[in-house]
Amino acid sequence: MDRFPHMGRKAILFHLGGQPMGNSFRGWYFKCQSPTQTLALIPAIHTCRGRRTSSIQIVTEHEHWNIPLPGEGCLVRWDRPQAKLGQNYFSPQGVELHLHSQHCHVEGQLRFGQPASLPGDIMGPFRFVPFLECRHRVFSMRHPVTGQLCVNGKAYHFNHDLGYIEGDQGRSFPRRYLWTQCLFPEGSLMLSAADIPLGPIAFPGVIAALSIFGKVIILATYCGARILSVKSGKISVKQNDLLLTAELLSDQGRPLHAPQGGEMCRTIRENVSCRARYRLFQDGQLLWAGESCQASFEYEYPC
Repeated sequence: MDRFPHMGRKAILFHLGGQPMGNSFRGWYFKCQSPTQTLALIPAIHTCRGRRTSSIQIVTEHEHWNIPLPGEGCLVRWDRPQAKLGQNYFSPQGVELHLHSQHCHVEGQLRFGQPASLPGDIMGPFRFVPFLECRHRVFSMRHPVTGQLCVNGKAYHFNHDLGYIEGDQGRSFPRRYLWTQCLFPEGSLMLSAADIPLGPIAFPGVIAALSIFGKVIILATYCGARILSVKSGKISVKQNDLLLTAELLSDQGRPLHAPQGGEMCRTIRENVSCRARYRLFQDGQLLWAGESCQASFEYEYPC
């Protein structure tokens, strides 16, 4: 695999090594899904109190592993999903893992096909706002995945199956947020809603992308979208005459490490493969509905 195509040594050090000053994190989320298996890989680099470390998290339908790694020599880009952590490589073209820890051993290689990118930055004009707690990036709503990873002796095999890639960078995950992603036969969906601190105030923000039947629909705060309700694992978002709902139908979330002040010390729960229902209405009429038992869902709104 061409691990860092079209990049010289100087470019690698500049693009991958640069981190925001102070406490910070940067990571990517690679989701791979076959009709019978779902696997998420999360390479990240974090800086807290001047100490730089890195990690790779492996999330399956039934288990989760967090593998801490040294920060020295570990590099993560932000302009694209490209990283080197020890002998583990991540790129838009695929991943190659040789990961061995006390509790987790992962070996194998996956290759990715052409990514389905969004027409613009999912953050919209908010990408220019300084000092945001967390910035989000969607690299591929959907792409082919082929290859095999062996996780603690269990083979995760993909043969022209489906993948999704997104990233986060900043200081901390929002205190209250909801995130969900789902791959359907007809397309892909991602939705994220959170309390966004901006100086002394905070406001509810939302970004969502629905790519179905070759058409992309964006709902976002900067487009006039607003959250109507978030309750009991269900969210409703309205933008002009459109209404999008997402509902968690089963909850078997696995503990996941998340950043807080640059340190991976917060524990959240992620359902990497669970039942969820999504619906899109226009002027009260149902335009599209999708339900899957392989949805990914994080619900961090305290009761």
